[in-house]
Amino acid sequence: MEWRSVARLAVSGVFFWLAACDTAPENSTAGAGARMVGPAATTLYSLAPPTPSRDRFVEFTANKWQAAAEHPVSTFSIDVDTASYAFVRRQLREGRLPPRDAVRVEEMINYFPYEYAAPGSAAEPFRPTVTVLPSPWNEGARLLHVGLKGWDLPRAQRPPAKLTFLIDVSGSMEPRDRLPLIKRALQQLGEGLRPGDGVAIVTYAGQSAVALPPTEGHDVKTILAAVNSLGAGGSTAGEAGIRKAYELAEHMFDPEAVNRVILATDGDFNVGERDPRRLEELIVAKRKTGVYLTVLGVGEGNLNDALMQRLAQAGNGQAAYLDSLLEARKVWIQELGSTMFPIADDVKIQVEFNPAQVAEYRLVGYETRLLDRTDFANDRVDAGEVGSGHSVTAIYEFRPVGAPGILNEPLRYAKDQPKASGGGEAVQSDELAFLRLRYKQPRGEQSALIERAVTERDAVPSLEAAPEDVRFAVAVAGFGQMLRGDESIGTPSWDGVAQLAESARGADPHGWRAEFVQLVHLAQSLEE
Repeated sequence: MEWRSVARLAVSGVFFWLAACDTAPENSTAGAGARMVGPAATTLYSLAPPTPSRDRFVEFTANKWQAAAEHPVSTFSIDVDTASYAFVRRQLREGRLPPRDAVRVEEMINYFPYEYAAPGSAAEPFRPTVTVLPSPWNEGARLLHVGLKGWDLPRAQRPPAKLTFLIDVSGSMEPRDRLPLIKRALQQLGEGLRPGDGVAIVTYAGQSAVALPPTEGHDVKTILAAVNSLGAGGSTAGEAGIRKAYELAEHMFDPEAVNRVILATDGDFNVGERDPRRLEELIVAKRKTGVYLTVLGVGEGNLNDALMQRLAQAGNGQAAYLDSLLEARKVWIQELGSTMFPIADDVKIQVEFNPAQVAEYRLVGYETRLLDRTDFANDRVDAGEVGSGHSVTAIYEFRPVGAPGILNEPLRYAKDQPKASGGGEAVQSDELAFLRLRYKQPRGEQSALIERAVTERDAVPSLEAAPEDVRFAVAVAGFGQMLRGDESIGTPSWDGVAQLAESARGADPHGWRAEFVQLVHLAQSLEE
């Protein structure tokens, strides 16, 4: 029997912790037997018999080890989505190990902010920070950690935000973890609005309707009245709602502002156009006019995560998942700049490994964001966006030439080694790899290039010597791979992951890293 099934059977008929931020205030006592899990108040619930789930996720296979002599170049689009981490957190709190394909390791890592070196000015939207360190997962292997920190646009200099909310009010949105949660989340929106901002609300069920025409952001009373009037019922005409929302967004459009449609749904479109490709084409066309799309997922059992991921990527926006009011506050208040104000579009990363130094490598995560090598320099190929002050992390694991455990045996009839890039030096140089980044200015057409070599000067002698942010990101990466059951990770332990994360908590002002450590212990108890 698969270990995940065993874990689920192990918790059947017992009690579990369910995140209930919307029923118990932070730092309160939620009743007898309840305790705090991280920053979220929790309540003890009896575990009901499981019901068949219709949650839909993109199926993918974890990246495999690649021989550097045969495939030296790795290319992918950055990803700033956070939906996977919040969904995994909910599953663990409710006493279940998450479905394998719900775990996207890069979203787990990038859920957390990191204080990498920041660029010096807005003219340089981000700066790469590179660290090479021993791998805690496989003997003799090393990690290449790449961190990007976006230019943090001062709040006073941020452009106005013209936000059109598209709210699913169909019958599937009735449960308290769906429309009621969205309504309570939107009630917090007033804290993030400023004079000059604009808000509109479109709802859709059997048909679309305007719940709030374009309204000045300072008119919080009118906005809240519209939010409080929302109710659920009927089928789901998603296409009609999307078209109506873009119509209002275009009515409010300001070329000097951030113009964005924010779709809040469980993703169940069952009326009108349901072909994801057609919906993507519509959203891409609107994106080119300067109106981006952000997607907020809610609920479980009927969650179409696969569709929401596709729509968010097509719309140059973030896909997030709201499992609590605390998560809504994180998205709307604490990270408003990084989710709403783009500083760079179509950000791509390409790493070329030096086969004279590196025998094989694998990219940790980003399976659904992989690009062809030729896509890197093709400015017509869409990629991810970086928001103001946002951090992005990517991790490679690699085995140096001569390291134990190499899986790719050398070819008998291998061609002559190619020359290394970046000056035409022979591959016998001390370069481990060569890093390239491409990005466009927001709404720009032509990309700019950042590149640098990766050498032993970027290395630290031990895992303990690595910066806190690097160690914490590695801990999260290990956790995600363990949840997925990825074979390439070797033989890590839950205790090892928790200890590494605990040692790298740092200041942790919102308690997100402390909460992560507790999630690791929850996962361990479910596996045992």
